[in-house]
Amino acid sequence: MPVDIDALRDEVRLKYAAVAVAPDDDYHFHTGRAAAERCGYDMGAVDDLPAVAVESFAGVANPFELRALRPGEKVVDLGSGAGFDTFLASRAVGAGGYVVGVDMTDEMLTKARSTGATMGVTNVEFRAGYLEELPVDDGWADVVISNGVINLCPDKAVAFNEAWRVLRPGGVLQFADIANGRPVPEEAMRQIDLWTG
Repeated sequence: MPVDIDALRDEVRLKYAAVAVAPDDDYHFHTGRAAAERCGYDMGAVDDLPAVAVESFAGVANPFELRALRPGEKVVDLGSGAGFDTFLASRAVGAGGYVVGVDMTDEMLTKARSTGATMGVTNVEFRAGYLEELPVDDGWADVVISNGVINLCPDKAVAFNEAWRVLRPGGVLQFADIANGRPVPEEAMRQIDLWTG
């Protein structure tokens, strides 16, 4: 890898830990309700969530525009953060479905778990882990979602392989992310601030 993976993960953790504990601070990306509106979410569904479930949202688009989740589906949310997309997914799949959020940031996981408990959500679980090593069984998921996180992984091929591993045959991968259509110069790939900026 052209970048120190541990250093990159540490920098990403620091940045998103801040979003978890201080969601109203200024960041180089949009957050919260305003970000959800810019990304085209159904604001009625967003407004049905408690403010604490929305305030740390930092996605780049709306992965649910690609396909509506169906009742009873099992979903994995890659890089679930404070749980915004996870909670929307849990409502879509209903009591017969289940959603597993995976994130590597302790502060985001703590916030997501606390919010889920406050909401009384019973079909959601948040697990600590990396996208390159998902803590989910092979073929478990009907759907894998992600929102603006795969671009932060140094080895995207491994992250995608893990997504395919946890999907059942015929399962669906629907994600929103930032992509660059041109090769990134090697010297730029070594600069962690460019990864997180």
